Amino acid sequence: MSHESTAPRKELVIDNIFFIRYSEHMNDYMPEGECYDFWKLLCVDKGTANVSVGSDIHTLNKDSIIFHQPGELHHVRAKGEISPSLISIGWECHSAAMDFFRCKILEIGPSERTLLGNIVKEARLAYSCRFNDQSCQKLIRRQDAPVPFGSEQLVHIYLQQLLIQLIRNGSTDSTFAAIPKSARKRGEDELFYKIISYMEEHIYEHLSIPQICKDNLIGRSLLQQLFRDNTGYGIIDYFSLMKINAAKRLIREGQMNFSQIADYLGYNSIHYFSRQFKKLVQMTPSEYAASVRPAAQPQESSPVLPSPAHNS
Repeated sequence: MSHESTAPRKELVIDNIFFIRYSEHMNDYMPEGECYDFWKLLCVDKGTANVSVGSDIHTLNKDSIIFHQPGELHHVRAKGEISPSLISIGWECHSAAMDFFRCKILEIGPSERTLLGNIVKEARLAYSCRFNDQSCQKLIRRQDAPVPFGSEQLVHIYLQQLLIQLIRNGSTDSTFAAIPKSARKRGEDELFYKIISYMEEHIYEHLSIPQICKDNLIGRSLLQQLFRDNTGYGIIDYFSLMKINAAKRLIREGQMNFSQIADYLGYNSIHYFSRQFKKLVQMTPSEYAASVRPAAQPQESSPVLPSPAHNS
């Protein structure tokens, strides 16, 4: 019997990726405007930011994502006292489906957060750029370490999946119905983010696994498995990382010195805090403070870049 192949219909294809950035900013972050001849998304991972397009000013909170079409001048500003952490991606796509994203501001959920995290994670494995460098104009393939098989391709796949999923979630057309989740998976997602919120509320305390289990009505083994599956960390290791991320935000806001931050976050001593910070950030608190301060200064206006044949 002979078989006849069916080529998959490709309704949205990423042609090239120009940058992937994960940047942490001071609370007075005010760069010049940006304008590109390709698509860009900006997602607020932490904090709050104002984005202006023309005469419109939009306030973006955590998990807000805004899309800028080619040729659209936009300005990003920190808002208030909260220093923002931002994910931005620039890519080329000529698919008609991209019309969905014109003038769009969306709220993302757990699955979209996971996809964005996967994009940044795989980009760090595939490319050697400084992902917090706003002036980076090209993704440089990593030469200094082995690259896991398929990392660069996964960046494209995850970005395409993110865009397709957002179109499905935002369309009223039944043919774009979202991919269903099992009830168990939905329940695990809700429980995971409930515990994340609980830890954020107790970020200034010492938490133990028994206390987390008791306050959230969950068994120890399920708790550990939930965090291994969703983060790759044990829950206490992840809580330590959350504390250091809070410390980074406080450093950028500039209202406390290092000793006050250590005390505020429940560390027993400034020395232990500094050791933990260096272990997880690969630089001391002083080195980190020096590294982020230049990012708060205005930069030259980004030119409209030409489309090349092809972070954070």
